[in-house]
Amino acid sequence: MKQYLIVFFIAAFVSFLMTPLAKKLACKIGAIDIPKDDRRVHKQPIPRMGGLAIYLGFMISVLMTLPVIDKPMMGMFIGGTFIVLMGIVDDLNPLSAKTKLAGQIISALILVYCGLRIGMLNIPFIKEPIVFPTWASVMITIFWVVGITNTLNLIDGLDGLAAGVASIAGASLFYIALVNGRDITPLMTLAIVGACIGFLPYNFNPAKIFMGDTGSLFLGYMLAAISIHGAIKGATAIATIIPVLALGLPIFDTTFAILRRMINGRPIMEPDKGHLHHKLLATGMGQKRTVLVLYGISAIFGASAALISDSTSWDILLIVIATSALMYISVGMQKEVQKQKSTHKE
Repeated sequence: MKQYLIVFFIAAFVSFLMTPLAKKLACKIGAIDIPKDDRRVHKQPIPRMGGLAIYLGFMISVLMTLPVIDKPMMGMFIGGTFIVLMGIVDDLNPLSAKTKLAGQIISALILVYCGLRIGMLNIPFIKEPIVFPTWASVMITIFWVVGITNTLNLIDGLDGLAAGVASIAGASLFYIALVNGRDITPLMTLAIVGACIGFLPYNFNPAKIFMGDTGSLFLGYMLAAISIHGAIKGATAIATIIPVLALGLPIFDTTFAILRRMINGRPIMEPDKGHLHHKLLATGMGQKRTVLVLYGISAIFGASAALISDSTSWDILLIVIATSALMYISVGMQKEVQKQKSTHKE
C-alpha cells in the first residue's frame, strides 16, 4: 500500500506544480479557448493545454515507481505520448475530425504492435470466454481504444468534469485490479487519479485553465489501455462489463450523442448542446452543481463495477438494472424540475 500512496502523491504533486507552468506556456504560444458559439459555457478566453501537466504527473510518477517496464507498458507510454503531441497541435490549431481519428487509430495500433490487445471477452451468463481470431482482436482493440478516447474528449464540456470523471473511473479500476491480484495496473490507475486530482484545483469552477484535447485525449487513451492491461493476464477474472461500467457516464453520454446525431441526420462528430451536462444546465443548475451531480452518477457506475468484480452472474444483472434505474431517475428528476420551472414562468 505504501507504493500505491507514493505513486498517487507524486502524480498529484507534479501535476499541481506543472499546471501553472502549462498555463503560462499556453498563453505564450496562443493555446487559448475563445468562446465563439453558444455551445461553450465559459464567457471569457481561458488557456487550455493543461493536460500537459496531467501527462507529466502520470509519466513521472509511473517511471519513478514501476519496478519493471515491459513491452505492453512501453506501448502505452509511446502511444500516450503520441496522442499528447497530437492534442497539443489540436489545442493550438484545431485539427479535422478525420485527422484526429487517424491519430487515434495509430495510437491504438501502437498498443497492438506491443502486444496489448483484447484477445477474449468474458460475458456474464456464459461460462467460457469468447476467444477472437487475431484480425478480430485487432479491430476490437482499435474500436475500444478510439471509442474510450473520444468519450472523455466529448464529455469535457464543464469546468472539472472530465478530470473528476476520469478520477472516479480510475479509482474504480484501481480497486478492481487490486482485488483481482494485479500488480502493475493499480499503480498506473492511481497515477491517473493523482494527476487529475493535482490538476482539479485549477480546473474546477471557475476554471483558470482547461485540460484541452491534450488532456482529454490522453486520459481517455490511457484509461482504455489500462483497462485492457488489467484484464490481459486473465480475462476470466474480470467480466467484460466492468470497464464499461467504470467508464459508464462518458460511454453512455457519447453513445446517446452518436444516436441523436444519426437520427437527426447530422455528422456524428459535429458538436452540439445535447450532452447530459447541457441538459442539466438547462434545468437552471449552475456549473458546480451540475458537475457534482455528474460526479455522483459516475461514482454509482464505478461502485457498480467494483461490486460486479466479485459477484455472480445474477448479482451482475441486478446491479446493472439498479445502476440504470438510478441514472434514469436522476436524469428524470432534473427534467421534471425543468418542466416545473417552465410552467411557473408561464
